[in-house]
Amino acid sequence: MNHYPMWKYLLILLIVAAAALYALPNLYPNVPAVQISHESGELSDTTLNVVKKAFAKNGIATQGEEQQDNKLLMRFSDDETQLKAQDIAKDTLDGQHIVALNLAPATPNWLRSLGASPMSLGLDLRGGVHFLLQVDMDAAKNKAINNYVSSFRTSLREAKQKRFSVTENNGQVNVKFRDAESRIAGLDALRSEYGNELAFDENEESGDYFVTAKISEEALNEIQTLAVQQNIQTLRNRVNELGVAEPVIQQQGAERIVVQLPGVQDTAKAKEILGATATVEFRMVDEQNDPFAAAETGRVPVGSVLYYERDSKNPILLKRSVMLTGDRVINATSGFDENGTPAAIITLDSQGANRFSKVTGENIKKLMAVVFIDNKTITVNKDGEKIRKTIKSEEVISVARIQEQLSKRFQIEGLDSTHEALKLSLLLRAGALAAPVEIVEERTVGPSLGKQNIELGKKSILIGLMLVMIFMLLYYKVFGLAANFALAANLILIIGVMSLIPGATLTLPGIAGIVLTVGMAVDANVLIFERIREELRIGNSPQASIHAGYAKALSTIADANITTLIAAVVLFVFGTGPIKGFAVTLSIGIVCSMFTAIMGTRALVNLYYGNKKTPSLAI
Repeated sequence: MNHYPMWKYLLILLIVAAAALYALPNLYPNVPAVQISHESGELSDTTLNVVKKAFAKNGIATQGEEQQDNKLLMRFSDDETQLKAQDIAKDTLDGQHIVALNLAPATPNWLRSLGASPMSLGLDLRGGVHFLLQVDMDAAKNKAINNYVSSFRTSLREAKQKRFSVTENNGQVNVKFRDAESRIAGLDALRSEYGNELAFDENEESGDYFVTAKISEEALNEIQTLAVQQNIQTLRNRVNELGVAEPVIQQQGAERIVVQLPGVQDTAKAKEILGATATVEFRMVDEQNDPFAAAETGRVPVGSVLYYERDSKNPILLKRSVMLTGDRVINATSGFDENGTPAAIITLDSQGANRFSKVTGENIKKLMAVVFIDNKTITVNKDGEKIRKTIKSEEVISVARIQEQLSKRFQIEGLDSTHEALKLSLLLRAGALAAPVEIVEERTVGPSLGKQNIELGKKSILIGLMLVMIFMLLYYKVFGLAANFALAANLILIIGVMSLIPGATLTLPGIAGIVLTVGMAVDANVLIFERIREELRIGNSPQASIHAGYAKALSTIADANITTLIAAVVLFVFGTGPIKGFAVTLSIGIVCSMFTAIMGTRALVNLYYGNKKTPSLAI
C-alpha cells in the first residue's frame, strides 16, 4: 500500500527536471543589444566587420556578437553604450539596413541549443518597445484623389460620355470635355454622385472645356480620420501576426499612432511589418502597342501605363484600369509553385472573387500582370533640416497568360525569395495601410512601477512564500516538508511552462495569478493532511489513513480547481489586455498545482512511509 511503481517516480522526476531546465534561463538577466538586419531578408557576411570597425573607431566595446537567421545581434554593457552604438550603426550602414534596439537574453549557448529561453515580461515588468508612428496624410489625400480619377472614368462612361479625359493635377481632378454640351451632361452626372464630397468648378482654356473637382474640407477631414482608424485596425492585425501578447495600439493626436509591444525580442521585424505598405494590383497587359517604343519616346498610349518587369527590367504596357487590388484578399499563405519557386497563395472575398472571375473569364488567352507596389517613408537631411520623403516602388513581378477563368483561390508567382513570399502573404492577410506611416520615435520602455517597486514586490512574494513554508513545516511536520517541496516544484513548473509557450508574456496581473495558484496549491495539501488526521483520529492505521486521505480529498480538490479553471477560461475568452495575462497564468497554475499537490506530495510521502510498518505519522 502507498507505493508507486518506479516508472511513475521517474516520470514525476523527469517532468520537474525538464521544467527546471526550461525555467533556468530566467535566472540570467537581459542585456542591452543592437539588432541589424536587411530589408531583403539576406544579410551580407561583411556587415559584422564593417560595423565592428565603426565601433572600434568610436571607442564602443561590445560584449559579444552573433549572426544567425540573417540577423546580427551585438550586446553591450549598458543602455548608454547601446544608444551610441545604434546611432553609429545607422550612420555607417545604408538605408536598406534595419537597425533596432533590443534586449538580448544572456542565456548560455548550451541552454539555447536546447531551445530554452526566458519568458517574456510585459511593459509593466521588463518594459518593451514603444513606437510613435506618423501617418502620411498627404499620401492619404493623394490616394483618395487617384480613387476619384478612376471612379470619374467609370461614372462618365455609364453616363454615355465618349470623348473625355480625366487627370490628377495638384491635388485636384481635372476632366476635359470636347464641347460645352458634353461638359454640362458630364458635370450633372458627377454632381449627382459626388456632390456631397467634392466642390466643382468650370473653366475654358484654348478651346477645351474643363471641370475641376476639389475635395471639400469636410470630406478631407473624414478621409484623414478614416485613414488613422484603418491604420490602427491594420496595425492590430499585423501585431497579431507577430504573436505579441497584450499590445497597446492607440491614436495620439490627429495624425499619430502609439504602438507598445511588451516582451518583443525581434524589434527589427516589428519595425519592418508595422511600417510596410506593400500590396499588389492585377492589370491586363496592353498587347496592342509597343512598350519599347513608349519607353524610348516617353509617349504612353491613352488608357495604358508604362511599367518595368522585375527580372529583365524590360518595359511593359499595362491597362490603366485595375482588375483587382490587395484590399479584396481575405487570406494569403506562402508556398511554392509547380517549379519549386516561391509563391503566395491568395484567397479573395466574395466581391473580389466575382469581379476577378468575370474579368478573367472575358480575357482568356490574354496576358495578365501582377504589380508589386511598395511605399516607404524615410527621413533625409537636406540643408541641415530633416524632411520626410516617400519612395514608391512599382514592379511587375509576374506576367502570365490566362488559360482559364479564375475565381476565389489562385497563386502569385515570380517572387524573389521565400522571405518576400512570407512578407507579402502577411501584409495581404493583415490588410493594407490606408496611408504610409513613418516611425518618428522608437524607444525602450522601462517598468511602469519602477525597479524599486518591482524589487519590493519580489521580496514580498519571497517573504510570504517562506512564511507559508515555515507554517506548513511546523504544523504538519514531515507532511509539511513534502508540501513545501511540492510548492517549490509548482513554481518551477509554472515558470517552465510559461517559458515554453511562444508569445506568452508575464505581467503584474499574471504574477497575481501565480500567487493565487500558490495559495490554492497549499489549500489542496491542507485538505489532504486534515483528512489524514481525521482518519487517524477514528482509529485507522497510518497506511490506511494516508491512502484514505488522498483518495477522499481528491474529489473536493478536483471540483474546486475545475470550477476555477472554467472561470479562468471565461476570463481569457472574453477578457482583454491584463485580464488575459491573469487568466493565462491562473490556468497554468491550476494544472501545475493539481499535479504537484496530489501526485508530487503523494510520491514523497510514499517514498518515506510506503510499505513500512510505522506506529505513527509525523503530521
